[in-house]
Amino acid sequence: MRYLLDTSALIAHHRRESGWPQVQAIFEDASAEVLVASVSLTEFGRRLHALGLPDAAVRQCLGEYRMLFSALVSVDERVALAALDIGFTTPRRLPLVDGLIAAAAATSGAVLVHRDEHLAAIPTTRVSQHHLSADASA
Repeated sequence: MRYLLDTSALIAHHRRESGWPQVQAIFEDASAEVLVASVSLTEFGRRLHALGLPDAAVRQCLGEYRMLFSALVSVDERVALAALDIGFTTPRRLPLVDGLIAAAAATSGAVLVHRDEHLAAIPTTRVSQHHLSADASA
């Protein structure tokens, strides 16, 4: 199975918040291909910094997580245009970064793993999703 982890999933895992065991299970699944969108690295790092981690610790944490990913999905023209289309079909406002992350999942054929209500508003016909809070027992 191919998964793309949203920043919200990374934060949950790092801070051991709701949904983190599900993210851990994905990391431990030898058959799983775990992807991350390039913009999530920035968003995750900025969130860690806002939570009080010093710059060096943020970079170290990003490096440690980077080793867990099978691949990094860059935001290129294909992803950018897919984000535009996803935004057109989402009934509520979709922040740009969330649209790009969702498009990275869609164009990679990955299940988007998140706990973000903006992403949950995206029609599942556009992006396959696993909402972490939807199944806290996993």
